[in-house]
Amino acid sequence: MPIRSSSPVLDIFAGQKALAILRDEGLRPERVKVMAGAAGGPKGLVLHGLDLYLLDFFARRTTPLYLVGASIGAWRFLATILGAAALERFAAAYMEQYYRRPPTPREVSAQSRRILKSLMGHHSTETALSHPFYRLSVLAVRGRHLVNAQRKAVLTLGLGGAVAANLVRRPMLQYFFERTLFYDQRDRPPFFDIDDLPCRTVPFCPANLFPATMASGAIPLLMAGVRDIPGAAPGVYWDGGIVDYHIDIDYLGGDEDALVLYPHFSRRITPGWLDKALVWRKPASASQDNLVLLAPSPAFVSGLPLGKIPDRGDFKHFLGQDDERLTYWRRVVSQSRRLAEAFHEAVDSGRIGELARPLPW
Repeated sequence: MPIRSSSPVLDIFAGQKALAILRDEGLRPERVKVMAGAAGGPKGLVLHGLDLYLLDFFARRTTPLYLVGASIGAWRFLATILGAAALERFAAAYMEQYYRRPPTPREVSAQSRRILKSLMGHHSTETALSHPFYRLSVLAVRGRHLVNAQRKAVLTLGLGGAVAANLVRRPMLQYFFERTLFYDQRDRPPFFDIDDLPCRTVPFCPANLFPATMASGAIPLLMAGVRDIPGAAPGVYWDGGIVDYHIDIDYLGGDEDALVLYPHFSRRITPGWLDKALVWRKPASASQDNLVLLAPSPAFVSGLPLGKIPDRGDFKHFLGQDDERLTYWRRVVSQSRRLAEAFHEAVDSGRIGELARPLPW
C-alpha cells in the first residue's frame, strides 16, 4: 500500500537508512549532525518559517551541529547562528531590494553588502564564530584562468567554457573553478575531506567571515566577485552554487548513525548551477541514505501568490514595480510558517516516520 503524501503543505523524503531511523524513533534533534542550505536566491524566502522553527527544535542541543550552505543557504545559516531577530532582519533586508532599471554588478553587490550588514545587526563576526553548538561552513569557488577575472568579455568567455566542460563531465569544472570550503575551525566538519571535486579548506577568522559569505553569493556577470579573501588563496571568488548549487556532497564522512536534515525549496537536488537543464545529472552523494529532505508540497506551491516560489526572475518581472514584488514576497514569507507548523506536527505527533517517503530520484 503506498504511503500517503506527507501533509497538505510539506513533503518529507528520506534515504533508506534515514527512513528506518524515522520509523523506529521519529526525528530526534541529537540524531541530526549536519544541516544543508542550497543556493537559489529568492527561493530561500519560502523556508523562512522553517528556519525560525528549527531554532527552537535544536535549542537544547549540546553537541556540534554542522551547517553547510552556498549562496542564500550560507546567508540563512549565518542569520541562524545569530538568532531569530537576525533571521527576521535578513528576510526583510533581502526583500527590500530596489532597482529602478536593470542593475549593474556594482549595484547588486552594494545591495548584498547592505543585506549582510543588516543581518549582522550589532553582532560582531567573533560572536558568529563562538556559538555554543552551531558550526558554520560556507562554500564558494575561486575562479581559475579566464574565470579569475572581472572584465565582462573575458568572464563570459570563461563561463562559456565551463558550461561546455560541465556538459561533457562534471569533474572538468575543476579547470575553471576551485571549490573552497570556509569552516569553523573549533571542530573539523565531517565533510572536511570531500573529494568528488578538488577542494581547498580555509578556516574562518573574524577577518574573512563577511567576505567569504559575500563571495558565496557572488553570481558571475550579475555581481562583482570578491578578490583576495583573507586566509584564502589569492584570486577572485564567486558563488559557491556554481559547483554546489544544491550541495551534493558526502556530508557525514562515513558516520552511518547520523542524519542530514535538508530544508529545501525543491524535491530535486541539482548538483551544480550549470546542471539545472541537465535532467540526467543526478545526485550521487554517499550520504543520501541518511538524508531527510523537507520541501514545500506541490499543493502548497500552487496556493502561493502567482502559484510559484519567488525566484530571481521576479526582479525582471516586477522591474519598476517593487511594491508589488514586496507584497508578493511578504505573503510567501508569511505563508512559510505553515511549513513550520506541518513539520512540528509531524515530529511532535511521532508520525514523521509514517509520513516520510523514499527520496524521489
